[in-house]
Amino acid sequence: MATFNGLLSIIIPVYNEEDTVINVIRMIQEVPIRKEIIVVDDFSTDLTRERLKKFDSEIMIVLHDRNKGKGAAIRTGMQYASGDALIIQDADLEYNPSDILLLLENLDAETPVVYGSRFLGHMENMSGLHRYGNLMLTGLTNMLFGLKITDMETCYKLMAKEVYSQLDIQSDRFNMEPEITAKIARMGYNIVEIGITYRGRDFAEGKKISWKDGFSAVYALLKFRFGKIGKKVKVVEKGIGDHL
Repeated sequence: MATFNGLLSIIIPVYNEEDTVINVIRMIQEVPIRKEIIVVDDFSTDLTRERLKKFDSEIMIVLHDRNKGKGAAIRTGMQYASGDALIIQDADLEYNPSDILLLLENLDAETPVVYGSRFLGHMENMSGLHRYGNLMLTGLTNMLFGLKITDMETCYKLMAKEVYSQLDIQSDRFNMEPEITAKIARMGYNIVEIGITYRGRDFAEGKKISWKDGFSAVYALLKFRFGKIGKKVKVVEKGIGDHL
């Protein structure tokens, strides 16, 4: 079991999360690791920015001047990241920050990419539609890239600096999830999965991803499998497509 002694960059993309943003930041602050917390507010129209003022002197806060999307917020956050590893944390409390330690225990030079899988851990309140959509997209990912993962769409993607520094994210919205996995696969990295806890929320509670994003994800998978994937990405084709 690995021991992570480096600095972890934690990017929190935020959009209209006035009810949860304070709690999620405090929970992350309590995780006993060296970390830098980078919050990117994607032009929230509720009281989120007011809530963030509580943390002005404690964390890095970046404000978008217009709504650009989750992928764009993560791209902005990565511009400020300096950690030896990086993970993305949603601000809605669907993912428990204490699980970050479980992922870090498995990160080392031999395993520079660790995903937190909702399907290998304890899951609550994921609708049938979202469950089916996730399984279909993950299955397509495995087929296109020769992977054997269970949760491509997970928010918890822990990556060493050698990986995240190459990503060059192009997608502005939720399709950045398949983009990240596609690029990791094409760079030749293996993805290790660890079971995590997950408590989903519904649209009444503020969930933003919809069935339309599934079509965008399929397009992204095909685009980044067969098209150009960015100047920074060092493509390793060996093994890719063996399962086609």
